[in-house]
Amino acid sequence: MIEIVSETRCVSCNLCVSVCPTNVFDRGEDGIPVIARQSDCQTCFMCELYCPADALYVAPDPDENVTVTEEALTERGLLGGYREKIGWGPGRKPISAHEYMYKLAQRAIP
Repeated sequence: MIEIVSETRCVSCNLCVSVCPTNVFDRGEDGIPVIARQSDCQTCFMCELYCPADALYVAPDPDENVTVTEEALTERGLLGGYREKIGWGPGRKPISAHEYMYKLAQRAIP
């Protein structure tokens, strides 16, 4: 479930507002999106994937109640963490590119 929109990282592009299939966000008066309907979040990660500033955190277990702070997430490198693991963003590679079996399979493909 969507937990955090970082006001310090957000660049007010509002892509998260546009890509959310369940209309969880509203555009804030200052241009920064606000989580308006958190209970409608389907934990699809679309908002986090499309955020160019890694300003969002979606908790991976929608049934678990979590209390997170932006500071704790930043410290643990979790803001935009799903996007990084998928390999979205400049200079990023999917985590599977670092795994042994992936590299082995790449050598086997002519």
